[in-house]
Amino acid sequence: MEAGKTAPGVRRRGRAVPWLVLGLWVGVLAIVGPFAAKLSEVQHNGITDYLPSNADSTQVARVQDQLPGGETTQLVLVYHRDGGLTATDRATAAEQVDKIAGEHVLTAAPHGVPSADGATLMYPVSSNESGTDEKKRDNLVHDVREVAHSEGGLTVEVGGPGALATDAAEVYDSLGGPLLYTTVAVVALLLILIYRSPVLWLLPLVVAGIADFLSMGVAYGLNQAFGTTISGQSSAIMTILVFGAGTDYALLLVSRYREELRHVERPYDAMAAALRGCGPAVLASSGTVAAGVLCLLAADLNSSRSMGPLGTVGVLCALVAMLTLLPAILVLLGRRVFWPLVPAYGSTPKVRRLSLFAAMGSSAGRRPLVVLASGAVLLGALALGVLNLPGPVKQEDAFVDRPEAVAAMQTLARAYPGRGTQPITVITPAGQADRTLTTIRATDGIGDAQKGRTGGSEGRSGGAGWTEITVFAKDAPQSAAETATIERLRAELKGSYVGGPSAQQIDLVDTNSRDVWVVVPIVLISVLLILVALLRSLVAPLMLVLAVVAVWGAALGIGGLVFGPLLGFEGTDPGLGLLSFVFLVALGVDYGIFLMHRMREEALRGAEPVAAALTALRTTGGVIASAGLVLAATFAVLTNMGLVQLVELGFVIAVGVLLDTFLVRTYLVTSASVALGRRVWWPGALSRRPDPDAVRPERQPEPV
Repeated sequence: MEAGKTAPGVRRRGRAVPWLVLGLWVGVLAIVGPFAAKLSEVQHNGITDYLPSNADSTQVARVQDQLPGGETTQLVLVYHRDGGLTATDRATAAEQVDKIAGEHVLTAAPHGVPSADGATLMYPVSSNESGTDEKKRDNLVHDVREVAHSEGGLTVEVGGPGALATDAAEVYDSLGGPLLYTTVAVVALLLILIYRSPVLWLLPLVVAGIADFLSMGVAYGLNQAFGTTISGQSSAIMTILVFGAGTDYALLLVSRYREELRHVERPYDAMAAALRGCGPAVLASSGTVAAGVLCLLAADLNSSRSMGPLGTVGVLCALVAMLTLLPAILVLLGRRVFWPLVPAYGSTPKVRRLSLFAAMGSSAGRRPLVVLASGAVLLGALALGVLNLPGPVKQEDAFVDRPEAVAAMQTLARAYPGRGTQPITVITPAGQADRTLTTIRATDGIGDAQKGRTGGSEGRSGGAGWTEITVFAKDAPQSAAETATIERLRAELKGSYVGGPSAQQIDLVDTNSRDVWVVVPIVLISVLLILVALLRSLVAPLMLVLAVVAVWGAALGIGGLVFGPLLGFEGTDPGLGLLSFVFLVALGVDYGIFLMHRMREEALRGAEPVAAALTALRTTGGVIASAGLVLAATFAVLTNMGLVQLVELGFVIAVGVLLDTFLVRTYLVTSASVALGRRVWWPGALSRRPDPDAVRPERQPEPV
């Protein structure tokens, strides 16, 4: 049979298989559709969904849920007038508080707490009406704000932990639509520029959208089957990974498919060859990302741990869609999908005199050690910016745009300097409540302490359950002095739990530090083992891992130079280091796999080390650059969200991906491969000079 021709039986299969794949996808979407629509119903952004699982502050929140009325919603009504409150202002405040107490089960200070200058009046209030139902809590906060409104120059702000939780939930609830629309728009624009086709750009985008829909259904199923935590942060990251990683896989597949169409007549056969050629790299790439993200299950912080399964679901759904649904659609549409740049059978690609990546490879190949040393010095210098990262972000600084609850906290800080305005909650066994209260009042830094509810299950020492004690420190919330007071309480109160907003922030910082030491080694070992299995080498995997770790340090350093001085952020999210490390290592190795896998192909064909490295860069450089731009752009979408933690995470990952794409992969990995020669494949067979008789003929690859 003539080369490039296809047997009749294969032709029939080429027509039937794509339709069968489409039919299977229609069936799968029909099944998961009802579940995907329910994902928002099981999404929770309560404090226990983010706190460390075994921390004191988490136990406080859980015990409060067992007390009569459930978890307390604590609010602070802040009345302020520049120049001083009038008698009418105080009467208005009392009237509003009485009205709120009449409509809800509310406990409030009878006369409020005036500031020293007489310009501010604070009413700490609490309600057990909402329990742990977030919707009821939010309704309570909205009702209170509707009654406690500003008028005639009197400013009224509703703050406190309950109002802060409601404002944060509203930000998370607003992420879904804007995040998806912005991501789609950014990816669409880049694909149009990359493909320069009126149709082709739409296919990866549509398939990525279908993969995102599938991931939502699978995530809901995991929640129902295993109780997997789903938060606004984890679901946002899942969507980003689906579109970012999925588009990367599509770019690699389409590039290889276009190359095969010039050598194979039938689109079905060309797609089969493309899948054989790039399939191992895509599978290893997705496996590396999935394994790296899944390592977050070892984290103790709930918000980090919940990203493990959801991130893995997103990557695997993107992989399945791009290796099944996208190929089926491309085959059915045939060559015309590439119009106007249709790859005709038997044609040769237009050969450029000197492509960008050929030029980059040549510069790296001429003086590899100089390029390698210069790049290492540059990354090291950038990493020094880590020293300029601000400390842990406070609750009032966690929002890009200041909500009402944060404005209330800032008003309180100005009006009551040197006084605690945010409650610390102590949960103690009911049988020792009086002794605990005495110890609290005798502790340095305590301004006031009062017993509250008693009930729930038995305490640590048995007896009638737990007693809730509300404590106010003498110092401002989340100040160093208040932190020291909380630590003293925890040291003194054996058998009790110390929680509340400030204690929660302490636990977040401490647990993130612990998680870094646990998760980072697991990620490195997992990624390294996958690379060793794929590349049949120890040196190449170590080189790739060291490169992505260097990128992570440099990206964090750039963040240190930008967050405070340019963006005005007052703090850094405690989880930034761990999450950015996991995603940058997993995604950065992704591109290393594309490059090194092609380099290994060339070496197996008998190419000398320098030629193999430069050919791999020339043939995959365009795909890696396009994929890097798309992935960086999708994570950059997070910088437009309303929470500092998402802005910082999106910025660091986007910058890291760009560094990895245009500096590390292009120059440093290539120059290191040239400098090491065959030793890069040690101890595999490729590290030894091959038998000339075993060299396979090389088909000239198409530059991308």
